[in-house]
Amino acid sequence: MEQGWFDKPVTVSVGVFGTVHYVSNAREAADLLLNHWPAPGSRTHRVARQSCLEVLRGLKDARVAREDFMQAARDADILME
Repeated sequence: MEQGWFDKPVTVSVGVFGTVHYVSNAREAADLLLNHWPAPGSRTHRVARQSCLEVLRGLKDARVAREDFMQAARDADILME
């Protein structure tokens, strides 16, 4: 199974205390999207989750998952730019 390494980590802040995560690959992004997302269910969340899972299956390029993950994080107001 692929890890889907990102060319540059994506920094997000999640949780009650705003824990900072440096997400380096699609596996880490999928874990956050599936288990720790502050507002699951939005369209961008679903797209990012699907993209990350497809990267892990070797069906999609990690760059696409990174962009989708960043957009979902931006929409959830957790992206740290």
